[in-house]
Amino acid sequence: MMNWTRRSLMGAALATMAAMPAVAQEKISAVVIDGYPARALWVKEFTNFFIPEVDRRLAETGNYVMDWQENYGGSIVKPKGVLEGVQLGLGDIGIVTTIFHSSKLPSQAISAVTPFVSSDARAVAKAVDEIAREFPAMQNEFAAQNQVYLATGVVLNSYQVFSTSEVASVNDLEGKKVAGAGMNLRYLEGINDAAGVRGGLTDFYNMLQTGLVDAGMLWPEAAATFKISEVAPYMLRADLGAVNSKTITVNKDYWDGLPDEVKTTLEAVAIDYRDHLAGIAMDRASAAEATYTETGGTIVDVSAEDRAAWAAAIPNLAQEWAETLNGNGEQGSEMLAAYLSKLEAAGFVGVRDWSKP
Repeated sequence: MMNWTRRSLMGAALATMAAMPAVAQEKISAVVIDGYPARALWVKEFTNFFIPEVDRRLAETGNYVMDWQENYGGSIVKPKGVLEGVQLGLGDIGIVTTIFHSSKLPSQAISAVTPFVSSDARAVAKAVDEIAREFPAMQNEFAAQNQVYLATGVVLNSYQVFSTSEVASVNDLEGKKVAGAGMNLRYLEGINDAAGVRGGLTDFYNMLQTGLVDAGMLWPEAAATFKISEVAPYMLRADLGAVNSKTITVNKDYWDGLPDEVKTTLEAVAIDYRDHLAGIAMDRASAAEATYTETGGTIVDVSAEDRAAWAAAIPNLAQEWAETLNGNGEQGSEMLAAYLSKLEAAGFVGVRDWSKP
C-alpha cells in the first residue's frame, strides 16, 4: 500500500497541471487592402505602426492574436476600389481614399472645401475626426457602404502646385491644364482658363511626363516619393492647406463578428495612427521640399496678396457643401462652423471666412 504524503500529493498535482495544455489564443484573420503601393506613406505606416501596435496591445492580455494578410498596390483593388472592396468583403479592413467618393461620402470633404485655412496635418486630422464623432453624418455614410468608420487620416501638410514650366506667380497657371483628385480641382475655378484634369497620385508622373497636363496639385512628401521633380521641376508654394483623404474602415459583417476586446483595440489604435500619421506628414514636409530642390526642383512662394486673391476668387465651396448636407437632412452648417472653430482654437484662421456666404 502506497503512503502518500502531503508533499507528494502537491507534487503530483503540479505535475498534472504542467502537463495540461495552456488555453489557446484565438486567432483572428484580418485582410487589409489598399490599391496604393506599400511605399505610400499611409500604407507604410499601417504596416510599421498600426499592425504592431494592435499586436502589442492584444498581447498584454493574451486572449487574441491577429493573422494579418496585407494586400497593396492593386493585388486585390485599385486605389479607387477600396471603398467597394471593403463593402463587398474583399478586404476586412481598408484604407479608403475618400476624395474619390464625393457622392457617396460627401461629408468627408469638409477640409477640402475650406482651403487656405490650415497647413497643419495634425490640427486638421484631429478636427475632422472629432467632427466625425460629434456629428452622425460621416459614420452614417460609411454605414450605408456596409462599413464601420474607425478614424480619419491626413497624409499631407498642404497641397502645392508642381509645374513642368517655370512659374513666378499664380497668374502663370492661367490657361494651364492641372492634374488633381477630387474637390481640389475646383480650386482652379479661381484661375482664368485653368482646366482641371482628374487623376490619381500614381498617375501624376506619367500625366506630367507625356504632356497630358502642365501641372499637378500634390504635396511635397508625395512629390519626393514619386520623383515628381524629374518631370515637374517647379513648385508654386501656395499653401492650399492640409486635407483629410484617408479613412480606415472595417467591413460591417466582419466587425460584428469580432470580440469586444479586438474592437476596442482597433478603435484606440486607429486614433493613435491618425496622430502618428499626421505627425510624420509634418516632420517630412520640410525634408521633402529639401529633397525636391536637391533633385533639381525650384520652389517659388506665392505672395500673401496673390494667395488672398486666389482664395477670394474661388466659389464658396464650403457653403455649397453645407447646403447640400443640410438638404440631405444632415447638420452641414453646424459641422462647418464647428470645424472652423476647432481650427481657430488650434491657432489657424484662414485668409477667407468660409462660414460667410
